[in-house]
Amino acid sequence: MGQGVAIISGASAGIGLATAERFLADGLKVANLSRRPCPLEDVKHITCDLGDHSFTHQVGSALIAFTQRAERIVLVHNASRLDNDTAQNTSADALRTVLDINVVATSILNQTLLPMMQPGSSILYVGSTLSEKAVPGSFSYVTSKHAQIGMMRGLCQDLAGSGIHTACICPGFTDTEMLRTHVPDDAMDSVRSMSAFGRLIEPQEIAETIAWCAAQPVINGAVIHANLGQVES
Repeated sequence: MGQGVAIISGASAGIGLATAERFLADGLKVANLSRRPCPLEDVKHITCDLGDHSFTHQVGSALIAFTQRAERIVLVHNASRLDNDTAQNTSADALRTVLDINVVATSILNQTLLPMMQPGSSILYVGSTLSEKAVPGSFSYVTSKHAQIGMMRGLCQDLAGSGIHTACICPGFTDTEMLRTHVPDDAMDSVRSMSAFGRLIEPQEIAETIAWCAAQPVINGAVIHANLGQVES
């Protein structure tokens, strides 16, 4: 059998990029699914728009070729869309757009890759502290992240006996492009204070957690909180 492979959505930056680097160091072949290419030379870039339901028709053959003879496949659902919206002002179309990327695309990828997955493979979701709680102004994101946990748990049950395990890793405030896009510089000290360690999480720390989860079937169906001990107000 061939070597292990990792397929990561959104490996062009942040947690996805750090995870790609971590799996490369472990000797896995790595592919990135996103519109932007991954800056790492050894990562195969497969261009796709996860918001387009037909994306698997465009990338399916590339995924099948990439995973041929793989002894295990690690699928990491990392790409997400975050809008600042509320329950009162989010239209059905806007909600559908976020759900298409954060929820529907993950299910499509699962169905595409599961036929190639051998025992020892894993399907991992990158969730959020907002996968099990909520804050104002993130309605569609909160909804989608709660849905990811439900999907992960349902998948765990449906894959019983397959030797494939699932988990959802829920990072706290991580120093990524997404965080800095949505949090003003003058509010960053306040965000840091929400961690029991008084700092942001590094993407590499979440990548280490993801790599550990990929190798630990005992955590099948688990939600893994990786937030440095978030301070609750």
